[in-house]
Amino acid sequence: MSKILISINPEYVEKILNGSKRYEFRKIACKFPVDEMIIYCTSPVMKVIGTASVKRTLCGIPEDIWRLTKEYAGVSKRFFDQYFYGKSKAIAYEITAVKQFDTPRDLSYYGIGVAPQSFVYVY
Repeated sequence: MSKILISINPEYVEKILNGSKRYEFRKIACKFPVDEMIIYCTSPVMKVIGTASVKRTLCGIPEDIWRLTKEYAGVSKRFFDQYFYGKSKAIAYEITAVKQFDTPRDLSYYGIGVAPQSFVYVY
C-alpha cells in the first residue's frame, strides 16, 4: 500500500472536512494501491491541511461510478459529467477517517518543492 499527496481545490477540501464529500474523483488511477491521502489545498490556501484514509478505490465506467458515489460525491452530476466527458473510465477514492491538522503544513514538510498537478507518491 502507498501514500499520496493530492492537490484538491479549497471548495472540495471544505466538503471533505465537513463530511459531505466522501469520494475524490480522478481520471487516472494511481499505479499502486493507495491507503492514505495527504490533502494539499490549492490556491489561495496552498498548504497541506490534513490526511484521510482510503477505504477503497472504485474504477469503472463513469455512469456506474456516479451511481455508486452520488450521495456523497460532493459535486453535481453536471460537474461530474463534464469532468469525465469523453472518458471511458472513472476513478473514485472512497475516503474515511479525515484528520485536519491544527496547523497547516508547507509542502517542504514532506520534502516536496512544488504542488503536484494531481498527486505525488510520498514515502
